[in-house]
Amino acid sequence: MIQKPIAPVTLRLNGIRLEPLTGAHETGLGEAASDGQLWDTCYTAIPRPEEAADYIRLALETPDRTAFAVIDEVSGKVIGSTSYYNVLLPERRFEIGYTWYGQSHWRTAVNTTCKYLLLCHAFDTLDFQTAGWCTDILNKRSQRAIERLSAKKDGVIRGDRLRGDGSVRDSVVYSMIRSEWPQAKAALESKLGLA
Repeated sequence: MIQKPIAPVTLRLNGIRLEPLTGAHETGLGEAASDGQLWDTCYTAIPRPEEAADYIRLALETPDRTAFAVIDEVSGKVIGSTSYYNVLLPERRFEIGYTWYGQSHWRTAVNTTCKYLLLCHAFDTLDFQTAGWCTDILNKRSQRAIERLSAKKDGVIRGDRLRGDGSVRDSVVYSMIRSEWPQAKAALESKLGLA
């Protein structure tokens, strides 16, 4: 088993559970991806249902990525996935990404809940200093969601990777540093009805 810089852990709040992604989530992950045929977008890495096992294998084999299945605790169903990745322990820096949810969970509290859980764990429990996000310049929905977390837009990196369709991607990057976390945390708690 690959040693991960952020150990797998289970986090839960408001009927949402983040649990370490494993092969046991293959069927549920495929069903979640089918909720809106999410693999059809060129700017996200969402598996086709028949590719769920490969998606999980790659997540588990990537040394600096700790992947989670997002579970609706009421139904018990997998509704998406999210990850810590690009974890740099000496700098106490991490990124949150590979995030997607079945389309029926868009514009709900699911994303805010997941990001709150991941940020609390990284900043409050693990004492990280910097959170980062990186999204395709075409993915306006993702940019708005990151901005709602109170992350700061750092700029655009031109041509930094390839999309699934082979086209060259420009990425919008965001960050949040430890001193910004208390205010961002309070705002997220207010949005989630925790304040």
